[in-house]
Amino acid sequence: MSGRRIHLMGIGGVGMAGLAVLLKSDGNEVSGCDCAASPRTAWLETLGVAVSIEHDSAHVSGVDEVIVTPAVSKDNPELLSAQRSCRIRYRGEVLAEIVSRRESIAVCGSHGKTTTSTWIAKLLLALGEDVSWCIGGETGGFPVARAGRGVLVVEADESDGTLALYHPTTLVVNKLEYDHPDHFKTVESYFACFDRARAQAKDVVESESLAPLSGPEGLAVLETLPIHNRKNARAAIEVALRRGHSLEKIAAALPEIVATLPDRRFQKICEGVYTDYAHHPTEMSCAVQMARQICSGTLRVLFQPHRYSRTKALLADFPAAFEGADEVVLCPTYAAFEKPVEGGDIADLYKACREQGAVNSEQACPCRFLLAQSCAEAWEHARRSMAPGDVTLLLGAGNIINLVPQVLEDLGGTGEPRSPRKILIGAGSNTWRSDLNLAVEYVKTSGPAGASGATLVAAHPTLCPWMAGIPGTIGGWIKMNAGAFGHSISEVLDAVKVDGRWIKAADCGFGYRTSGIDGEIQDYRLLPVPRCVLARGADKPSDYLARRKKFPAGTYGSFFKNPPGDFAGRLLEEVGAKELSVGGASVWSEHANVIVRGAGATNSDVLALARLMRNRVFFHLGVTLECEVRGIAEN
Repeated sequence: MSGRRIHLMGIGGVGMAGLAVLLKSDGNEVSGCDCAASPRTAWLETLGVAVSIEHDSAHVSGVDEVIVTPAVSKDNPELLSAQRSCRIRYRGEVLAEIVSRRESIAVCGSHGKTTTSTWIAKLLLALGEDVSWCIGGETGGFPVARAGRGVLVVEADESDGTLALYHPTTLVVNKLEYDHPDHFKTVESYFACFDRARAQAKDVVESESLAPLSGPEGLAVLETLPIHNRKNARAAIEVALRRGHSLEKIAAALPEIVATLPDRRFQKICEGVYTDYAHHPTEMSCAVQMARQICSGTLRVLFQPHRYSRTKALLADFPAAFEGADEVVLCPTYAAFEKPVEGGDIADLYKACREQGAVNSEQACPCRFLLAQSCAEAWEHARRSMAPGDVTLLLGAGNIINLVPQVLEDLGGTGEPRSPRKILIGAGSNTWRSDLNLAVEYVKTSGPAGASGATLVAAHPTLCPWMAGIPGTIGGWIKMNAGAFGHSISEVLDAVKVDGRWIKAADCGFGYRTSGIDGEIQDYRLLPVPRCVLARGADKPSDYLARRKKFPAGTYGSFFKNPPGDFAGRLLEEVGAKELSVGGASVWSEHANVIVRGAGATNSDVLALARLMRNRVFFHLGVTLECEVRGIAEN
């Protein structure tokens, strides 16, 4: 495998960077590219690996082989160019080939692969072996890869099925639980992949069945570790023993080896804030319990699910993973390279958590679940809510890790204090407000535009009778271009006063249930006799009131805008949205585009229900509904 020109797309990734080091050490000319520079790409350049930023078809000119991961889009121009000129392979199959042709130790399993493989490599290195490794994590000065002359230690990922290609000298198998439903469609196929790898290994270490050890003093450190890390350390010891190292020397080296976990394995960011890569319920439960042990106040977990397929497949197992937490803030699912999957949205997980619940057993009180519209919003809530003794755990394998710089800035005192965001409201009936502790100030408008819309209908009964019975202020009606029965408030406007300046209605950017008005609406002028009045005749407000359903108290009115040429209510009715409910919020039995807040309803309930309604229409009819209610992000 030497003497070739090899290019890796996405070389800054933890797995690709390690592979690049191994390929370089085999005598190949290695290059790569990534979307952005990072400390890892800078490190690769010090090793003689040429790294380019961004993708470009020119990168593959004269290359013998291009290596990609499933995360690279099939329509990537650089990849398409490579398909016409050179061989293309996936990272997993290349690493399996390297492992299979040399003395190797491959660590596989559903959990603990990074920690176990890191501890094996560090232990053998401490025992005098010139170890090579390729591991999906870093530990301080311990990089993702090293090209030594001795045995190769790798973290063997099963997610794409390439584990079945491995023929290692030693295979370490950690605890197995069904995962990666995007690739393994059945539980049986998942476990079969491990069975094949076992059959192809010369020696197998089953970490779950290893007997406890006693003897030298250094082994006492095992009792200080959480049970899952005790098993990881025991597997590392077993590998060293089978390689002929004495238990005495292993025990002497062990305390220093296990003193540090790989990055993002219950890693302390700053006082009171930790992060953990855990994204499978079993891993998450371990991280939450570790946090509980050091938390004397409120344990607040910010969790970002990883992939829609995993969220859907393991939905019933997630709620129990939060046992011990006081508060859980759920962030939108990290897609990785997946498209949305029905049943895998964050709203589905929130609903499951609300129904099953979780308990802080120490205080025998239920966990509070909240729904955030972004990771940044979740952190803002946590930062504003933190008190002495509290612990905040950033949990997940997605881009929730990108919060770390903001955490350090906020809690390190280097950031500028942020002023509250001001949101102008009238009656507030068309504005959803988050349950999260956010820096938001709601300011009520005053003056003529702040008056109830009913006063406009009463004062001008022939001008806009179709608005009779619709809640809200005149300013709110204008900003959202409210309307009904095929009409909109913009039809009767001459001009609008915004922040002290009069703007002609034609320049306000009016559209269906929207406008381009940015600022406080203070006053308005009506047209003397709009054309719609002349064409319509003398309809009365009472005529429209008789035709309109009376909304229950506490609703937001119509939640979604009508899509072009259709009605949101009709689409929601067609997909059975009336059967949906989350916590205390439910869809109104009289109209599928109205959410009713029942007893115990939270604003997070409403947000989750709105997402479920929108998702059902999208997945069944292919239509994306837009919110008419303010405050709901379109993600």
